[in-house]
Amino acid sequence: MKVMALKGRDFISLHDWSRDELEEVLSLAQWQKARLKEGIQDEPLKGKQLGMYFAKPSTRTRLSFEVGIQQLGGRGLFLSAEDLQLSRGESIADTARVMSRFLDGIMIRTFAHQDVVELARWATVPVINGLTDEEHPCQVMADLLTIQERFGTLEGIKLAYVGDGNNMAHSLMDGGAKFGMHVTVASPEGYKPDPGRVARAQETAERHGGLVEVLTDPAEAVRGAHVVYTDVWVSMGQEHEAEQRRAAFRGYQVTESLMRLAAPDAIFMHCLPAHRGEEVAAEVIDGPQSAVFDEAENRLHAQKAIMTLIMG
Repeated sequence: MKVMALKGRDFISLHDWSRDELEEVLSLAQWQKARLKEGIQDEPLKGKQLGMYFAKPSTRTRLSFEVGIQQLGGRGLFLSAEDLQLSRGESIADTARVMSRFLDGIMIRTFAHQDVVELARWATVPVINGLTDEEHPCQVMADLLTIQERFGTLEGIKLAYVGDGNNMAHSLMDGGAKFGMHVTVASPEGYKPDPGRVARAQETAERHGGLVEVLTDPAEAVRGAHVVYTDVWVSMGQEHEAEQRRAAFRGYQVTESLMRLAAPDAIFMHCLPAHRGEEVAAEVIDGPQSAVFDEAENRLHAQKAIMTLIMG
């Protein structure tokens, strides 16, 4: 399969990549996934080394990147916060320059988004954002792949996100806007997505025939949606706000009655981990409309495509 020349690019934010470039990721992910299902395992990254730095715990990010780089013929090195001198005050700049001498790519999953930007500034190999408090672009590429598989298109698809206006909301707005989707975020006052990011996504959506809007009423957001999406109410690092957040998000649980307002063929999505009985009812996430485990698997395929394009 002939692919677009994207070697050396960082993958930090969906906003930084054009629609054509993101379509290339999805197209390659579909092709690689199909070949893997047929028992064909290509190795375009044979001999390549991916450093995987985790300042936050992980299930899907760790598994998908580690398995993915192995399937592509390379090797992944797991690096926790305690493994590197960053924990003892070494600068991000020095760490980036040292890592670049040993590795062909770096994946980082951390708290502050600026740390990823700084790492990419000093690294001479591609940097992949595995998650920050502001964005989760790899997850959204897996989400877009899942939606495309289910509906055959992204253009015109209505996605309703219910809950915290967090990193997931930001990246879903960015990704949906690039593909002409209608993305509606329903969040309580005080927990809406960053206004600057909303305005940026709205401007992008206008150029691509889509729509991005932020509401307060979950029912209004979900009505007629093809995709109903939610995330946890209390993310890592917010444990001290748990009770306050649970009170604020009361009424924002995705229930069977809320799903009935969506389109008849609507699917439910969640980036996981999920707290049944909080942001989603067990009957929904474990029900026939749930696509969460297809979505989780697609982390592998979307990220393999990203690694192939920027490291290969």
